[in-house]
Amino acid sequence: MQRVYFDNAATTPISEEVINAIVPVLRGQFGNPSSIHAEGRSVRSVLEAARKMVAQCIGASTGEIFFTSGGTESNNMAIKCAVRDMGVTRIISSPTEHHCGTHTIESVVQQAGVEVVWLPVNHLGRIDYADLERALHTGNGAKTLVSLMHANNEIGTMIDVHRVGALCKEYNAWFHSDTVQTIGHFPLNVQDLNIHFLSGAAHKFHGPKGVGFIYINSETAIKPFIDGGAQERNMRGGTENVYGIVGLAKALELACTDMDARMNHIRGIRDYMRAQLEAHFDDIQFNGDLEGECLYTVLSVSFPPSPKNELMLFNMDIAGISVSGGSACSSGAEKGSHVLEAIKADPERKSIRFSFSHYNTKEEVDFVVDKMKAFVPAKTQEPVLG
Repeated sequence: MQRVYFDNAATTPISEEVINAIVPVLRGQFGNPSSIHAEGRSVRSVLEAARKMVAQCIGASTGEIFFTSGGTESNNMAIKCAVRDMGVTRIISSPTEHHCGTHTIESVVQQAGVEVVWLPVNHLGRIDYADLERALHTGNGAKTLVSLMHANNEIGTMIDVHRVGALCKEYNAWFHSDTVQTIGHFPLNVQDLNIHFLSGAAHKFHGPKGVGFIYINSETAIKPFIDGGAQERNMRGGTENVYGIVGLAKALELACTDMDARMNHIRGIRDYMRAQLEAHFDDIQFNGDLEGECLYTVLSVSFPPSPKNELMLFNMDIAGISVSGGSACSSGAEKGSHVLEAIKADPERKSIRFSFSHYNTKEEVDFVVDKMKAFVPAKTQEPVLG
């Protein structure tokens, strides 16, 4: 049975080039990178080469890159250590952040009594920069962390990281951005940004799961998030996931090298999907800001009310279509999407997130649209498409 995978915002298939980079390390370099003997030194050189590659891809120094288990750990590390070690008593964020952001903020509120300013978003999921500046201005000298994700993982709406960074600099605040969905998909150079923490996860750009990194500006001083040995320059105890790190670095290298070609291809697939849905189905709407700056890998589609809505994801899966209703981290929860709730989306409509990679094709879009006609009311008069 043919299957089409349109859930790349949840995770991407690991590329063959990445597998080929990992296998030799799995087979031949088993040493502990903290050991001083030949086997250890050999693995240490591989680890540091990977760190150098990641640093080069985002314009950082190697001393500013620390490997973690993924985006969730990186975001936890930035937020919790900013409160614990930098004296942050006030956080400015938005209600549409990934749960590893909102739940971490809620945790430090309970444990440390931190004040939180939740910036409202409009129907497109955008913050108002005047609200952000007002929140920064009214801080009364409190040490403040602004934590805003670069691109929303459910609806694709993006912030202007340059503008946010400039405001943080003007008001002497720290800036953390969850860039898990944009690393490897958009050019990001920390030299051009006033940013203190930035996070990435390998499995969002065709690398392995369970490995990520955090960029920590060299002028930002925090203590270890995970205590243990002296790994990661005393910043994260525990023997490094060398195989995963090698895969992360290779995947990011490929993503950055091929970024323009991948971007153009994926935009073409997304725009074709949008056009086909609008052509074949009535009352199709889209969540987020497709006409403005948005994550080109994501298309959040809102379908009109129907008795079949609750079974739409199930029917798609049965038909060979892999998509999601929102964040993969919330797929088993009974409560609806907090992102759709924040943008005041109609709860009677069903939202499906299609997310794409450079491996997807227009033929796959045609397959999906054709299969959907069995459980989504199609237009009575089929369009003639050239």
